[in-house]
Amino acid sequence: MLLAALAASAALWWPGPAEAGQRIKEVASIQGVRSNQLVGYGLIVGLDGTGDQTTQTPFTAQSLQAMLQQLGVTVPAGVSMQLRNVAAVMVTATLPPFAQPGQAIDITVSSLGNSKSLRGGTLVATPLRGADGNIYALAQGNVIVGGAGASAGGSKVQVNHLSAGRIPEGATVERAVPTPLNQGDSLQLDLRSSDFSMAREVSRVINAKYGSGTAQALDARAVKVRMPASPDERVGFLADLEELPLTLAAPAAKVIVNARTGSIVMNQTVTLKPCAVAHGNLSVTITSTPQVSQPAPFSNGQTTVTEKTDIKINQEPGSLIQLPAGTQLTDVVKALNSLGATPGDLLAILQAIKAAGALEAELEVI
Repeated sequence: MLLAALAASAALWWPGPAEAGQRIKEVASIQGVRSNQLVGYGLIVGLDGTGDQTTQTPFTAQSLQAMLQQLGVTVPAGVSMQLRNVAAVMVTATLPPFAQPGQAIDITVSSLGNSKSLRGGTLVATPLRGADGNIYALAQGNVIVGGAGASAGGSKVQVNHLSAGRIPEGATVERAVPTPLNQGDSLQLDLRSSDFSMAREVSRVINAKYGSGTAQALDARAVKVRMPASPDERVGFLADLEELPLTLAAPAAKVIVNARTGSIVMNQTVTLKPCAVAHGNLSVTITSTPQVSQPAPFSNGQTTVTEKTDIKINQEPGSLIQLPAGTQLTDVVKALNSLGATPGDLLAILQAIKAAGALEAELEVI
């Protein structure tokens, strides 16, 4: 009896419009505390004959000559180096916030020329620069490529991508990026999405914990927070602040359509008004058959090839289906499934339902 009562109550229960369980760290970030992108140009050596063809990528040979000159090796003028074990690459990395000199970060190397594979190569010391042109890290190490390949006699077998790889902890930080954490008497929290109710809730939760006036919502995406004076107190204050739980309102109803893959994603607040939909597939088939036309005997004519084209149009019947009103996501899914349409067809159907005013959601195509 008790189990039956629990099952019945569970079947009738439906979550309310509010969403609980999120913390401030999931919906906001501290302004100025961010990662920075680094980029550099370097050479990978030690390849097993899979490097750049220098006749087609002359910059590889120029880069190698410049590096050899720095090492005291002078290449005679007019000598054309035919290299097979060297490849020019772009080196990219992300410098995390608060990274200090001496710490290691991961890097990614990507081929610039026509190298067949970077597998087994070694990246020569490469400076990594930021957007301001300053050097923030120095990269070097053995490349890890998650793939393999072989070719012979015109046949080729390849698994995964061979023109890019990674070097775990392949760069050493040489310069730290200053952050505004210890500057001024306040910091700004930047919300990850523009939402007035979220900004109000973040401000309310902080003021309820630390007193009125501690936080102030500036707009739908920024909340200003008054900070303690000492750096140690600020770290502890932010650690506790990020763990504060939030009770957020339901998000705006939205349907995301990916026109390239046919994917359709909708959130729980999407609703559907009563409507009727008729859907039928239209197919056009064009068949071309070559025919040979022979000239008459002794006519000095030429044999010609003509095309006989046959065009067929087939339209499958589509019955008119009534879609009931759906106030929950499960009802909307059941109504759309009753159409029996493919994801590609649903793209057009959803747009038509939205245009008819029966879809209570924002339709966004990505």
